[in-house]
Order: sequence, then structure tokens, then C-alpha cells
Amino acid sequence: MTRAGKENPSIAVCGINPHAGENGLFGNGEEEEKLIPGIRKAQVEGTMQPDHIRQIYYFTVRVHGDFDIVVACYHDQGYAPIKVLGLEAGVNITVSLKGGIIRTSVDHGTAFDIAGKNLAKERNML
Repeated sequence: MTRAGKENPSIAVCGINPHAGENGLFGNGEEEEKLIPGIRKAQVEGTMQPDHIRQIYYFTVRVHGDFDIVVACYHDQGYAPIKVLGLEAGVNITVSLKGGIIRTSVDHGTAFDIAGKNLAKERNML
């Protein structure tokens, strides 16, 4: 986000388990074991200020502009809400791929049906 020009981005991190585990009620402690240490490390290293990163339960807060970016822990956790909320504005950024590759794509898919017909819209990528 900082490379994209957002100096102090507000980042939401979705939990792995329902309701982000509810302090151990759901799941096997994945939030405490995997997510929270990563968030704290980012805060300590200065990557994120403590007041700019929060853990959330519901994806819809982004629609209202509460956050600049929402980190989904797995594919469908992020894609399902984007498809419901509107594909015309979504962009998927996949990190941690082999070789350090960062994959970026529009959320409406490849649109092979309109390829080469000068019908595609660039709004998502802008």
C-alpha cells in the first residue's frame, strides 16, 4: 500500500476461523499462533502502526471505507464477498507464491469471451 502511495494504510486482517476464533472457542488457535504474531511483528518493525491494523470478523467494513485493504487468509474468504459486492472494482493480489512472484488480476476473471474485441474495461486495474 505504501508503494501505491498510501502513506499510512489502514489494513484489516480476516481471521482464519469463524469470528477469528473467539479467543479459542472456534478452531485450534490459528489466530493466536499464526496471525497475531505476524501482525505484532509488522507493528514492531514499523511496517504498520498499531492503530492502523486491526483484526476483523466481517468483510463488509471495506465497502464503507473503513480500511484501505483487507487481507484474506485464503482464496474464497476474499473472493466470495468481492463477487457479491461487485466485481467491477475488485483487484486480487496474491503474495507468497514460489519464487517471490506477486500475482495481480482483476476480479472479474480473464474475460476470454471478449478478448481482442475492444470491450474490456480497465477500471479494476486503475
